[in-house]
Amino acid sequence: MTDPTTDNAGQNGDAGAARASLEALRTEIAKAVVGQDPAVTGLVVALLCRGHVLLEGVPGVAKTLLVRSLASALDIDTKRVQFTPDLMPSDVTGSLVYDTRTAEFSFQPGPVFTNLLLADEINRTPPKTQSSLLEAMEERQVTVDGTPRPLPEPFLVAATQNPVEYEGTYPLPEAQLDRFLLKLTVPLPSRQEEIDVLTRHASGFDSRDLRAAGVRPVAGPADLEAARAAVARTTVSPEITAYVVDLCRATRESPSLTLGVSPRGATALLATSRAWAWLTGRDYVIPDDVKALALPTLRHRVQLRAEAEMEGVTADSVINAILAHVPVPR
Repeated sequence: MTDPTTDNAGQNGDAGAARASLEALRTEIAKAVVGQDPAVTGLVVALLCRGHVLLEGVPGVAKTLLVRSLASALDIDTKRVQFTPDLMPSDVTGSLVYDTRTAEFSFQPGPVFTNLLLADEINRTPPKTQSSLLEAMEERQVTVDGTPRPLPEPFLVAATQNPVEYEGTYPLPEAQLDRFLLKLTVPLPSRQEEIDVLTRHASGFDSRDLRAAGVRPVAGPADLEAARAAVARTTVSPEITAYVVDLCRATRESPSLTLGVSPRGATALLATSRAWAWLTGRDYVIPDDVKALALPTLRHRVQLRAEAEMEGVTADSVINAILAHVPVPR
């Protein structure tokens, strides 16, 4: 009979090594990307939760470089799709191609068959093509000609969109927004960070050659699996569960919102809070974990009233107000 204490020691050892490897990702990505620590942490949390990420920021703030650096440091495959108005669903998922040599149709996989898919400017393509990602994101498979084809594991979609340019764009519908675990804002760098960026480029940094920048694999899929198993063992007290529910129910009662957070959003907040608790070295969730992940997990799951938006109210300000008023468990 196996000694449970030995099993626990082994699990803790694997979890500790996995945590150290994932923490090393920040240092490795920093060799290519200046700043943006919250976005890096958000991507790691999404990987731990098997979720997807919407990155919002103006062009030129290193969103693409961030995703490529993460894939390189995690030693996983990545592909990039530039979403345009003429992009077809088959350009993403793949299609059947007739082979003249065998006189048969064969499936040619699309770029979605990867570990980390960068969907660049996802709001520039029509809803039909946007929806081609829904099955991939939710079911982790692609069905072509009635045949389901599983996607690789791990699988994460990191989609980007420009928050200030609306001409020629197709805003994501609420159903698809809700499929993203996190919405991360990628801000402009501070003055010193921008000086650091220019200094690197003056010294010969080439964003297309991450190897030359010194980015090396410091973690892998095995570390990710061990980390996910450890996150699943992170305990959540009934008080914390009730706190998450109270926060989400408060959004449904806010006079500034026409749409509050659904039960799926509450489940997402609980999952991201557990992942953050584990990343910070605990095997249990505290209210501060929930508060830390509330904005990125909930901001895209609420909808402002038109009059509130005209008054300058934002989703973040509404969620912050709710965080300030909902009683915190002790």
